[in-house]
Amino acid sequence: MAGLLALVVLGLAGAVSATGWAEARAQVAKLAPWQVGLLLLLSLANYAARGLRWHLFARHIGLGLGLRANLRHFLGGFAMAVTPGRLGELVRMRWIARETGVAFERAAPLLLVDRASDLAAMAVLTGAAVLASGLRIAGGGPVLALALLAAVLATRPRLLAALARLGHRATGRFGRLFARLRRAARALAPFASGGVLLRGSVLALFGWLAEGLAFFLLLHWMGAGVSAATAIAIFLFATLAGGLTGAPGGLGGAEAAMVALLSLEGVPLAVSVPATVLIRLTTLWFAIAIGAAVFPVAERHSRRISDALD
Repeated sequence: MAGLLALVVLGLAGAVSATGWAEARAQVAKLAPWQVGLLLLLSLANYAARGLRWHLFARHIGLGLGLRANLRHFLGGFAMAVTPGRLGELVRMRWIARETGVAFERAAPLLLVDRASDLAAMAVLTGAAVLASGLRIAGGGPVLALALLAAVLATRPRLLAALARLGHRATGRFGRLFARLRRAARALAPFASGGVLLRGSVLALFGWLAEGLAFFLLLHWMGAGVSAATAIAIFLFATLAGGLTGAPGGLGGAEAAMVALLSLEGVPLAVSVPATVLIRLTTLWFAIAIGAAVFPVAERHSRRISDALD
């Protein structure tokens, strides 16, 4: 983690050095405190919408936890957002088990449906923004097509299970992969009824739209002539691309994609690099900071309840 973060910092610092630190500092100096505050508020809107979605999913499977507890678990898990594959966020399952006595197997689908809902919302929003902006991304078509296909499958567990069975019968190979897909379909099945997965994805869509708008505002304040649709498309596509690298939090991949796509739109490095750094600070690292503050509270609270139940 430390090595990866150091490489990202060095890469961004090198890009800034290529155009001059004075110019980058001048771009950052354009921002007033209230503007930075607005960026953070838009990020909070994202976390609030997705936190409500987590509460919606938790209630749907009958965990019996209130809104405050579910938000505490959701936000506290952000402290582990930069673990490989974000597996550290499984700590939410530990808190749920301590406070409710629910087995891991019953609560674990929450993590999967949370990812599936995010993917569905981001894929739809990215596709709409790309079409509205006319943005041309080399290799972007296949990536968006795969994301949209994954979004469709993630929100239709029966279709996912059927395709997994057909795929295994047709190929006779990749048994482990198709078995995982069938298990994922079974885990998502409880959320397919009552439109709960659709409602959760709508909440996620508004959440990610808020962060995309934050990126547009930031670029606008720095003088970049980029439309709202283009800014949203670049932000979300870079976030998806960063996730595909498998790096914790998409570190490196997301930043590189943002800078490259902004450069293709004619945004100079003196603007694109500080804008990328600032948007990552006010989104990913702001979430991690919130998670770091909530994490010990969630840990103490879950232990206290667990001790009381014992």
